[in-house]
Amino acid sequence: MAKAILITGGNVGDVKDTLRRAQQEINNSLGVILRCSHSYESKAWGFTSSENFYNQAIIVDTDFSPEELLDEVLAIELKLGRNREEEAVIKAQTGERFAPRAIDIDILFYDDLVMETPRLTIPHPLIQNRDFVLRPLNEIAPDKIHPTLNKTIHTLFEEMEQGCKE
Repeated sequence: MAKAILITGGNVGDVKDTLRRAQQEINNSLGVILRCSHSYESKAWGFTSSENFYNQAIIVDTDFSPEELLDEVLAIELKLGRNREEEAVIKAQTGERFAPRAIDIDILFYDDLVMETPRLTIPHPLIQNRDFVLRPLNEIAPDKIHPTLNKTIHTLFEEMEQGCKE
């Protein structure tokens, strides 16, 4: 069994219900959920949106390999209403890198694995830059050491908070 840490989020529709359903799907499809953060509200990151996001961090015990986990995560997103084709149209229209979405599930960590393939990078490369990731992560895994930055999640969170205040 591996411990994978995921971040779920969205800003379209009944997001709180979608996050609840994502928890159920993760528990039913990926493995046993060990810890789950509260949901945190934040402004859209990397694009303009009038709707705020809600995000939640989840630790799950899984038997899937990282690539299998990614395939299962993508299937859950599709089941919960993610429409990547519609997002692509919106991104083309706005010229922005991201678009509003009903659900997004990212793999942040997979044990202490470091990997980079065309489909998947673990740990997620932007963890240290995103409040909406670090805040819920700090709640459920403050002592987790980022395997490439060699800092705890709590330290990364504090550094980000300090950066925001300066």
